[in-house]
Parts: sequence; C-alpha cells; structure tokens
Amino acid sequence: MILQCLLVSLLTCQVVYSLDNGLALTPPMGWLSWERFRCNVDCKNDPDNCISERLYMKMADLMVTEGFKDAGYEYVNIDDCWPSMERDSEGRLVADPLRFPSGIKALAHYVHSKGLKLGIYEDFGSKTCAGYPGSEFYMETDAKTFASWDVDMVKFDGCNSDPKDMPYGYPVMEFFMNKTGHPMVYSCEWPLYEYSHKLPPPDYAAVRRNCNQWRNYRDVQDSWESVSGIIDFYGKDEGGFAQYAGPGGWNDPDMLVVGDFGLSYYQQQAQFGMWALFAAPLMMSVDLRSVTPEAKAILLNKNIIAINQDPLGNQAVRLFEVPGSISVWVKKLALPKPGTVAIGILNKDDAGVPVKYKTSFQDLGFTNKGGYSVTEAFENKPMGSFALSQAFTISVDPTSLFMMIAQPRP
Repeated sequence: MILQCLLVSLLTCQVVYSLDNGLALTPPMGWLSWERFRCNVDCKNDPDNCISERLYMKMADLMVTEGFKDAGYEYVNIDDCWPSMERDSEGRLVADPLRFPSGIKALAHYVHSKGLKLGIYEDFGSKTCAGYPGSEFYMETDAKTFASWDVDMVKFDGCNSDPKDMPYGYPVMEFFMNKTGHPMVYSCEWPLYEYSHKLPPPDYAAVRRNCNQWRNYRDVQDSWESVSGIIDFYGKDEGGFAQYAGPGGWNDPDMLVVGDFGLSYYQQQAQFGMWALFAAPLMMSVDLRSVTPEAKAILLNKNIIAINQDPLGNQAVRLFEVPGSISVWVKKLALPKPGTVAIGILNKDDAGVPVKYKTSFQDLGFTNKGGYSVTEAFENKPMGSFALSQAFTISVDPTSLFMMIAQPRP
C-alpha cells in the first residue's frame, strides 16, 4: 500500500513553471566538446584535437553523415577556452584569432548550413573556469554579441563568482538574452554552484522560471563511479527538483560519456538509458571520428531516444532502492498511449553475477486491473502481458540497466 500511494503521487504530481521563450520543449540533443577535448588549445602540435573552428566543423559534418542529425541531435556546442584572453576596445568578446580565424558568426553559418544549431560557453563570474574573460559586468554586451553571431544556445557557467549572487544574476542574463529578440536556449549552472558551496537546496521554481536547462550536481567524469554518483543524486532528489522538469526546462545531469574510455558496454548503455529516463539533455561528448559501432548504436537507439523525447517531459523518479544493488525507476509517458510508463531496473552491484529480481506490477504499486503489456526497451522485444498480481523475474547484469515499457491493458 505504501508503494502504491508513492507511485500514484509520483505519477500525478508535476509542477510546471516555464521560461517563456518557446525553446527546448523536449530535452535538447547534440554534441559538446568538454569531456572529450577539454581545454586543448595546442593547435600547433595537436591540430586535430584542439579547440578550434576546424574541430566543430568536422563534428557538424559527422553529425549529418553518420545519422546523428536524423536521430534528433541538433546542437554543436563550444565549451570553455574558445575566446581571446582580452576583450576588444568596446568590451566585446573575441574568438581566438588563430584557432577561430573565421570568427563565431561564420562558424554558426556553417553549422546552420548543415541543418544544425550552434551553442557557446560563457561564465557568470569574472573569468571562466579556464581563466578566459567572464561575463561579470558584461552580461548585456555578451548577450548582444551572441545574438549578433546567431548563436542558438548559451551555456552559462559559474566559476570565479559568489554563488549567493546567482539567484539575482542568472535572471539578469536571461533578461538580456530575451531582450535581444534572438532565440537562444539558456543552459544554467546556478544550482550546481549553490550545491558545491553547501548552500541550502536551490529554489528550483526560480531556476525553472529563468533557465531552459540547469546543472545541479558535479561534473561527469569518464568513469562508472562518476556516472553512478550522479544517478544516486537524482535518486535522492533533494529539493524536489524532479517535479520541475517538463517542456521548456530540464534538469541536466551533464554530458554523455558513451563512446569514451571509462565505461564498459553495459555501463554506457546504462548511462544512456538513465539519462533518457531523467528526461535529460542528451549531449554527446565523444570523438565522432572514431566512435565505435557499439557506442554509436547506443547513441542512435531510437527506442531510448523516444523515451527521452516523450512530449510529456516527465522525469523518472526512484521508486525504491536496495542499497548497492537494485533500484527501480518509473517515468510516465504520453506515448504510445496514456498510462504508459517506462520502468528502469538498475543494478549497481559489481559482484560479477546477474541479479535476479522478482516482482509484480502490484508489488511495484501499479493499479490497472487489466494488467500490462510489456516490451523490453533497448531492443523493442515483446515480453508478453502480465496480470496485475502476476509475478515475473528480471535478470539484470552487473552495473547495467534493464528497461521496459509497460502499457495498460483494458
């Protein structure tokens, strides 16, 4: 009965406070340079991997030719280390002339010619995290500059600033961006810095009113420890941030490290599946020139992308957890019909043998008297129909995710 009441509450409660710019009605999808390429500015000795217009143009090309654009990935996002160390005589940001000789506006034009969109990075503080010019005292100038360059998304970091100023300063940048009249998705890191400085849980209603997506926990690293730590944070849901996800505004657990170096195949699949359940922005950070076929197949899995992009925009919540082992997550979907849910069963245990998890929909708190038709999500394989009280057993491999779609039967 407790689980049933909890599930009913979780599936019916969703608060919506929307940033009214008409953007990001589903979680943004794209590619972001940071995790894979960091702040490599050595174009003399490493021209193929340095932060440069050449890198972003190549990734845009591959997003089109390798099927990522057709799958829904549309943003090519620059991260830190793109500008010159000094602003120009009128206080405007300038792209590094050696690494971006054509300028950001020309790069945006190139990306747009591919049917994609360009994102850029700046910082709320006096300097970016890597020491480049920040937007402190220049927010209006920078918003106008980004608009004049036809930028489509702005990631606004929070290094070298006072987090206590963020509830006031981040809305100011949103005001100046909207004032330009040029549509730009606003990606905030405001809750992350409040968390990092051990401030009380952020006012997520205010964050939602001002941002299209927001980071609220530590940067992802290329390891299962990092990914599972983020998942745990989302399971705890401190401050109730899950309820604020929905069309126009999304909790951002950071980039996908699928295809990089630190995760096994099943761990890559688990990150992708959990990010889909979270209704998270799906921002790849992988070298698309050398991504493996297995990682590419994960990133292009249309069934999992559909869960992420479901128009309802519900964020999965953790129904319960057996510490260190099985946790069960539920995400309400609009499609293919009302009452459909995605259920993720995550096994964090690394003991080396699968965990057999036996349950029933009734035990999980579901109530549809006709039971449910079930499909395994990753490969879209029918699993059959189950009465409400009918037990079934799921085998979940170590550090992996089993996901299924359950549709109510008449």
